[in-house]
Amino acid sequence: MQNNPIMKNEILFSLFASSLLFLLLACFIIVFFLTYQKRKKEHYIEKIELKSLFQQTLLQSQLEIQEQTLKNISQEIHDNIGQLLSLTKLNLATTDIEQKDTAQQKIDNSHQLVSKAIVDLRNLSRRLDTDHISEKGLEASIAFELELIEKAGKHKTEFKVEGNVVKPDKQKELILFRIVQECFNNIIKHADANTIKVFMVYGADSVSITITDNGKGFSKESSETGLGLRNMQNRAKLIGGEFSISSTVGTGTQVSIHLSV
Repeated sequence: MQNNPIMKNEILFSLFASSLLFLLLACFIIVFFLTYQKRKKEHYIEKIELKSLFQQTLLQSQLEIQEQTLKNISQEIHDNIGQLLSLTKLNLATTDIEQKDTAQQKIDNSHQLVSKAIVDLRNLSRRLDTDHISEKGLEASIAFELELIEKAGKHKTEFKVEGNVVKPDKQKELILFRIVQECFNNIIKHADANTIKVFMVYGADSVSITITDNGKGFSKESSETGLGLRNMQNRAKLIGGEFSISSTVGTGTQVSIHLSV
């Protein structure tokens, strides 16, 4: 029986088509695999870079907290503890031991003044240790920060807390506290405000902080170019938080931070 040329061509075409399809499928699999490996590698590199950035930000936040703490301590020693010790020195210098009643009263007053100075110094020394922030918690750290601000005499502060305490990861908590501290610092330096209000809300698995001042506010254009604001936004994003700010010239500013824990 003679070979049918048409059938032979069809067989060759089928073989060619099958080979081509197999080759295309193999190429697709290879490209897909290489693309997957590339993306996997990029994701791994991105994860390493993000982890490195987080550690750098954490370290920077620790240093900035300590720097800000040193400034606050310097001011506190000058304005409060220095005054207590000056009063103690004055009391002792004017004590006449011949006048027993008044002498005893001045000695008692001096004892109280020195005791208060020691307590204030002990509280200030604790703030140098960033681990203490995690130990006493975010709420107490913010309250203490506001207490120091009010002691300076230029701002009235208000602090309200709602919900049951939910503690974030210690490292995230430290960066969150630094964001709050930086916000306070911006208000003191630039807002020309006399009132700072902080509202803290604990959810089932979140914490939200709203900071409001009655200062001069600023326009949208200046907020978009402010390095300090971008820094706070970037840090909030780094810990998986949400940062928003609302301000109008002449009506003050409101900053909101939300973090899932």
